[in-house]
Amino acid sequence: MTRIAVTLIGVSLVLYFVLIGQKAILLIASGEPVGVAMGVALIVLPLIGVWALAREIQFGVEAERLGTRLDSEGGMPAAETDLTPSGRIAKGDAETLVERYTAEADAADDDWRARYRLGVVQDAAGRRKDARASIRAAIRLAKQKA
Repeated sequence: MTRIAVTLIGVSLVLYFVLIGQKAILLIASGEPVGVAMGVALIVLPLIGVWALAREIQFGVEAERLGTRLDSEGGMPAAETDLTPSGRIAKGDAETLVERYTAEADAADDDWRARYRLGVVQDAAGRRKDARASIRAAIRLAKQKA
């Protein structure tokens, strides 16, 4: 599902880039200061979008690679508690698990596996922002070890 969404976003961004690029060229060619400024903005903003999309794709690929590697080693966290229908950890159990995996990750500061497991548990607990930060840290640690 995520790959389909990323593909749709990428195709939409390319279509936007082509259509707005034509308008940007017309605005720049007008020679009017406001038109030139708007034309430049119409070129720069999609470039920022391309950069952001590339970073997200890179994160996804690297996170998936590490997740696959950790899973093949048998190191992914087991479901120790009942999950909600959406796949989240029940609220009552979430704090305990997150605290335990945080302590394990802090105790093994240079172990990308512990940091990645923490990210998986944080994500299951509904802490998406913390999970992404933990997985980014795991990616950095794995690159340092390579």
